[in-house]
Parts: sequence; structure tokens; C-alpha cells
Amino acid sequence: MTALDRNNLTSMRHAHWNNLPGGGDLFGELHLARTMAGTAPKGSLFPGLAACAAASAAAAWLSDHYGFPIILLGLLVGLALNFIAANEATHRGLDFAARTFLRIGIVVLGLQVTFLQIAVLGPVPFAALIIIMMLTIGAGFAGARLSGQSPYAGLLAGGATAICGASAALALYGVIGRQRVSQAQFALTLVGISLASALAMTIYPLLAVRFGLTDAQAGFLIGASIHDVAQAIGGGYAFSDAAGTSATIVKLARVALLAPVVALVGVMLKPGDGADTRIWRRLALPWFIVAFLAVVSLNSIVPVPPEFRDAALSASKALLLLAVTATAMRTRMDLLLEMGWRATVPILAASVTSFGAALLFAFAAI
Repeated sequence: MTALDRNNLTSMRHAHWNNLPGGGDLFGELHLARTMAGTAPKGSLFPGLAACAAASAAAAWLSDHYGFPIILLGLLVGLALNFIAANEATHRGLDFAARTFLRIGIVVLGLQVTFLQIAVLGPVPFAALIIIMMLTIGAGFAGARLSGQSPYAGLLAGGATAICGASAALALYGVIGRQRVSQAQFALTLVGISLASALAMTIYPLLAVRFGLTDAQAGFLIGASIHDVAQAIGGGYAFSDAAGTSATIVKLARVALLAPVVALVGVMLKPGDGADTRIWRRLALPWFIVAFLAVVSLNSIVPVPPEFRDAALSASKALLLLAVTATAMRTRMDLLLEMGWRATVPILAASVTSFGAALLFAFAAI
């Protein structure tokens, strides 16, 4: 062995393993990662959309095989995979899914509602429904104040509970903005809304039987108090077919009120720093709410085949699932854990108030 060989051997013995070019990279993953880094176009949507689609597909599979609410599973899978958002290449795609897919999903949801369905409900039940929604939103504010949360968190929880669950929460959050409600608070609100809706679908039909409600009363109670559209309809049919039909009409009437509530919130909120304070600008509705109203109007005038309506409902659910999953993946778990149980108080207050008020009107006005 020459002197040069001996020197090289000594150097290798004292070299730190992690400082070697391929130290520990037995299968070439590090080399491949370095080689492939930067191959995607700058600002590409693909990395984030691909990650969001994979997580949403996993949530859909779990929901199909184990029967859990798909939106709740999308939230949980997204939160479990939030480390993916540490890679900045995913940010643009995840933000695109959280915002654009949400807006399109709400627009497509308009194909499930017609003005005739609202008219069939009648003036007294419709007026009762508006009062229930107002009380529910007020309870969200009260719960936020009691738990030391911001009033915007109470508005988000109360509005989501009063209208149509996760879909309404997503729409309201788009108007309230990240500067008023943190993304962690929003994610926790979505988790709480989804859990409360799942529990309500199971418990409320049993309580309706316990209270001896008629089909019409049970349908109104379930349609006026359960958060999510599919779970409200499912809870109604769990009581009876007649109650399921009634719950569907009541729930769709709540969905139709999404547009005016979001518009009212946008007008009432104070403009943020640098925002346009001109009243005509603040009165302008978000484009997706205008499109939602247009779709509802079109659906009321032109008959839509049931097969197309069912396909549109599936598409809306898929888009909202992608939006919820992307939002969860962009949420920081450390901030979520710091918030603790207090962040769930507005949801609990709104849910209890919604059920109590709906039960009272079911006895008194139906």
C-alpha cells in the first residue's frame, strides 16, 4: 500500500458519514430527489393538486368501506398529511384547490335547489326557519364570547350550523377572510361541524321518536337542525319516508338562504386595511354566490333530468372534499393544538340552540 493510499484510508475513517455524497442513500432516493428537484415549472399547480387528490381519494375509500362521513375523513386525512405542505412547491396547488374548487362546488350545489321547493314549504315554516337560523347564529356569537374566541369565530360556527355545514363554513370563510379567522380556527370549526352533524344524524331521529313527533314534525326538526345536506336527508328517511321528504324540502330551503346570508355578512363586516370602503363595492356579491343564484334560477325554470342532478351532486361533493382536504393540509397542527377545547364551544352552543329552537317550532307551528 502506497503512502497516498494510506492517507486516503485515514481520511475516510475520520470522515463523517452524513457528510459523504451518498451516505445512507442505499437505494438512491436522495440522489433521485436532488435530480428531480426543480423539474416542475415554477408555480405549478400539479404537486399540490396531486397530493390533495391522493389524500381525498384515500378519504373517499375509507368513507365507502367504513361508513364515516366523507368530509370528516377528508379533514382528518388532510391534517395527518399536513407535513406535505412544508414543501413550497405544493402551496399553489393546495391554495387553488381550497379556493377555486370550493367556489365551483358551491355553484354546482345550486342544481339541488328550486324556488318551487321553497314555496312548497309555506310561509309559516319558512318564517320559523329564518328565526331558527338567526337564533343559531346568535348562539355562535354567545359561545365565542363565553369561551374567549373572536366574534368572527362565532359567526363562522353559527353560520355553518344554521345553513348547510361545511359548505356554508367554506363560503363564509371566503368572505370573513384569513385576517379575521386563522386557518387553524377554520380547520377546527370544520372538524367540529362535521362531527356534530354526524352525531345529529344518528341521535335526532331517535329523539324525534322519543318525543312522539309526527312525520311532518320530525321532518321539520331534522331538516331545520342537522348541519350537512346529505346527513339531514338521511336522518329524515331514517325516521320515515314522509319525514325524509319533508326534511329534504326544509334542508334545501336552508341551502337557498346561503347566498343572502353570505351577502349580508359581506356588507356588515368592516373593510380590512387597504380595502375598498365604497358602499357599492361592498354590496357587490362574490362571483360564486351570483353564479349559485343563477344556477338555482335556471334549475327553477328549466327541468333538469334526475340523472344529471345526481351527477351534479356527486361532483359538488367531490369538489368540496378536495377543498376541505386542501385546507386541512395547509393547516399547522401546532396552532390547532394550542387552541384547545375553547374553539369548539361556539359549535356546541350553535348546535344545541338549533335543535332546541327547531323542536320548539316543530311542536308549535307544524
